[in-house]
Amino acid sequence: MVLPVARSLIHSTLRSLVGPSLARRWSQHSAPYFSITQTSFRGRGGSGSTTTAVLSLFLTRWGLMTQSSMSMSAVNGQDSPGTEVIQRVDDVIKSPSDQRQYRALKLANGLTVMLVSDPETEKAAASLDVHVGHMKDPRELPGLAHFLEHMLFMGTKKFPNENEYSKFLNQHGGCSNAYTASDHTNFYFDVTSQHLPGALDRFAQFFLEPLFTESATEREVKAVNSEHDKNVASDSWRLRQLQQQFSDPEHDFNKFGTGNLETLWNGPREKGLDVRKALLQFHDHWYSSNIMTLCVLGQETLDELESLVVPLFSGVVNKEREVPSWNDHPLRDEDCKLVTYVVPIKDFRDLHVVFPIPDLRPFYKSGPSNYVSHLIGHEGEGSLLSLLKLKGWANSLYGGPRNGSKGFAFFLISVELTEEGLEHTDEIIGLIFQYLKMLRESGPQKWTFDETKSINEMRFRFKDKESPINYVEYVAQNLQYYSLQEVLFADYDLSEWKPELVDRVLENLVPEKTQVSIISQKFSDIANDTEKWYGTKYHSEPIPQEKLKRWTDEPVDPALRLPPPNPFIPTDFSLAPREEPNLPHPVIIKDTPLFRVWFKQDDQFLLPKSCIYFELRSPMVYLDPHHDNMTRIFVRLLQDDLNEFAYDAELAGLNYRINNTKVGLNLSIKGYNEKQSVLLEKLMSRMANFKINPDRFKLLKESYVRLLKNFDMEQPHRHAVYNSSSVLVDKIWMTDELVQALDELTIEAVQDFIPRFLSKLHIQSLMHGNLTEAQCLDLVDLVEKTLKTNCVVRPLLRSQMVRDRELQLEADSHHVLTKENHFHKSSCIEVYLQCGEVTPKEKMIMELFAHLINEPCFNILRTQEQLGYIVWSGSRRQCGVQGLRFIIQSEKHPNYLDDRIESFLASVPKLLEDMSDEEFSANRTALKEKILEKPKRLSSLSYMYWAEIVSQQYNFDRDNLEATELDQISKSEVIQFFDKYFSRTAPRKKLSCHIISKAEGGAGLEEAQPANGKIENAQVIDDLLMFKSSRPLHPVPKPFMAPENFLKDKCMK
Repeated sequence: MVLPVARSLIHSTLRSLVGPSLARRWSQHSAPYFSITQTSFRGRGGSGSTTTAVLSLFLTRWGLMTQSSMSMSAVNGQDSPGTEVIQRVDDVIKSPSDQRQYRALKLANGLTVMLVSDPETEKAAASLDVHVGHMKDPRELPGLAHFLEHMLFMGTKKFPNENEYSKFLNQHGGCSNAYTASDHTNFYFDVTSQHLPGALDRFAQFFLEPLFTESATEREVKAVNSEHDKNVASDSWRLRQLQQQFSDPEHDFNKFGTGNLETLWNGPREKGLDVRKALLQFHDHWYSSNIMTLCVLGQETLDELESLVVPLFSGVVNKEREVPSWNDHPLRDEDCKLVTYVVPIKDFRDLHVVFPIPDLRPFYKSGPSNYVSHLIGHEGEGSLLSLLKLKGWANSLYGGPRNGSKGFAFFLISVELTEEGLEHTDEIIGLIFQYLKMLRESGPQKWTFDETKSINEMRFRFKDKESPINYVEYVAQNLQYYSLQEVLFADYDLSEWKPELVDRVLENLVPEKTQVSIISQKFSDIANDTEKWYGTKYHSEPIPQEKLKRWTDEPVDPALRLPPPNPFIPTDFSLAPREEPNLPHPVIIKDTPLFRVWFKQDDQFLLPKSCIYFELRSPMVYLDPHHDNMTRIFVRLLQDDLNEFAYDAELAGLNYRINNTKVGLNLSIKGYNEKQSVLLEKLMSRMANFKINPDRFKLLKESYVRLLKNFDMEQPHRHAVYNSSSVLVDKIWMTDELVQALDELTIEAVQDFIPRFLSKLHIQSLMHGNLTEAQCLDLVDLVEKTLKTNCVVRPLLRSQMVRDRELQLEADSHHVLTKENHFHKSSCIEVYLQCGEVTPKEKMIMELFAHLINEPCFNILRTQEQLGYIVWSGSRRQCGVQGLRFIIQSEKHPNYLDDRIESFLASVPKLLEDMSDEEFSANRTALKEKILEKPKRLSSLSYMYWAEIVSQQYNFDRDNLEATELDQISKSEVIQFFDKYFSRTAPRKKLSCHIISKAEGGAGLEEAQPANGKIENAQVIDDLLMFKSSRPLHPVPKPFMAPENFLKDKCMK
């Protein structure tokens, strides 16, 4: 007889073998003549290969299938466990502004899939999320899940070459990455759309038949160790691990998730553990299709995507694993009521108050944690932050949930303390509990919930389009938590008002359930304990009972109150009347000695949003280090002063930014256009009439001083890039020069600077989006009127608008700039080979050359030689001059790294010569498609326009012109380009910047010197000023087209 479950599998297997039509014919006419015994049926959880074989034999005899088509293996050469889709959802809730099509699938092997069809996308992308992370590491192998994530990139049975996946993606305009979190691991990639099938095939093999070869295992563990070394001096990693330490030691949350050489290689080998075997066991046990989710986005139709995805991923085995969950919270009662004093690497002061709360993600439609977060983290008048700033105790505050893992979560309130605030942490914590008491006493407010709900609905309705690679990663992760129909909408859905859940959150935010961390370098004298993995110094002690009682009983400060309704929530979402004709690029609608205004009405995205840019240009801002300091502190003071007013606007989707540059101030406003004029008017009025608050000046100056001094603790690769720029750019104020000028930074000096800065300007503006020309001119008039009413403003002379130039290195030279680093174990090198002034053709040859060597460089120097976690190569382009650069951060000395870079460069001619015409053409096409990739959102296109304007190039059709130039480049031209600029026999212009570690274990220590080697024929830069003053500068690049050609009247002709 045919077992009921077997009959179902037979029918599903038939559908996959011969299609639904013939499967129905068999069901209607032939089922009575076919049976399968129970012994030959392997069950719904098995591989089903016997069923497939028996059916294949039967169908061959029945005439529906030929012997050559009997295998179900579409890709990997194995019997597939059944490719039937057991659930298909086509009515996925999506944003009204989203033109993509969606289909959610549940495969027979339990894999959950979201297909996204976007006929307009230039890039396809995919992400697979496995609902297991480092919290399931074996106790004896910390970091194993993270190590496994690395190893999946190192070859599979079908594609055994270690760099096959990355090489394929690089050759077809793609990239990839992955990360391991506490309870899930995510892998993702993108690629040019037509190459999705090949990329997806290689990607699928990660989860089917990875190799985990012995040689790759031994090498890649060094990359994991290098990644950990990179993070050892990072305060965010140190604090995270310290929080984990102060939890239940038997709980999985307590583990060390990154891993290093000691936990993954040396230690296990001493204990007789086989790490490769453990990797295989972890993959075999946890990488089960039923706890995986997959999102694939491509140009194909949904049916085509389904036909591509289902055969590839149906072979992933369902091991019927349960998603790991933790019913017990890692913060037990005995772990609470504890204060820890922590010494950071950088000089900063923070207060962290952490509470254990339940995992409330199942109640996402009510958002109880986000409701509380909205109020605690509010920055407007009457808020907790407002009162703390008034007392001079804080500069910023964050309050909100932090997901732990399935089954538990945390609620964190973090306060950036001032120097005085560090002396009043008890009072600050008291005010936190007073605010929480006020929330409990006032009770959950439905109008507050409804306001947040309204904002969320608006955000979803007018949702911007994301880049494919970011979008698939987001959707794949969300598939782990939400229903197939609601997965896109769930993060915005606040359809259920449940005040009792808000009360439940607040019940947990009490003194008896708190864990406090106070972070400051001030505690170095009392920090006698050391955290094991990162070496963080700390001291912990119980919070006295009387202090807990005081925090509980204190009355609410009358200055604390709930925020009023948000006045910035827009109500008008209509599109502006169409401008005729609407040209394909911005045009100048106002051009005076003081103002130049560019305008472009949006005709692509058609959302009620706009982007407004202003550049207030003045040579005064970068006159000397003192003026640079004054500009920077003015920006900070202005932002601080505007914070309460602008916070509501930010909540309502209207953001502003003010930042200083070398030529002036940049002001931008982005978001819903209805109330942009209100925000712009307030910004300009405050700027033009700014009066410094002495208390805030003192606090913000102190914060700024620490920011400058903390730069010494930044990653070595940042120092390499920074110091290279100090050599190449003709005018740059270094951090130590800014520090030396700080004594001049007084209230009086800055207050005097502001009107002087505003007195002589050239203002350039771009307005792009849901605006008319008339509305644009009204906004400009508002700015001009505000400035002229409150300041005496005169236009700059043309000679005052000189741009930066780059130093010209002499031919046949190699200069080395050396700097020491005392905070990181890793050293770093940046090698720069200067080519010269950019021409359209040479720019594209440079980009193509950089693209061609990118993957081989990474494969040889990172994967094969394991020089370090950070290995990068690419073009450098600044001030109209271009060149090739390499960056490697490593435990090795920069002298050795320089030698390895040269060795790689010596291998490039053979790499190019051996490259087939087909491979070269494929790489060129991939780069072209990358260049032609269209911006996904209004703000991205606006920024492209703005970059052309402020760089004074005005090439608004740059992408198309460069793609055309790229089409003409031959392999022989690339080889000639290499020979001209980069060959050892060429008259090269080489600059190396060495950041040498003098920290413990660093390559710059005396005991490491014999292994470092040395660079032949290099000239050391001992006196930077003398070096720069004795060399010429490259000329400023000419505009692509004179700006006068973009005057509206001229464009209309």
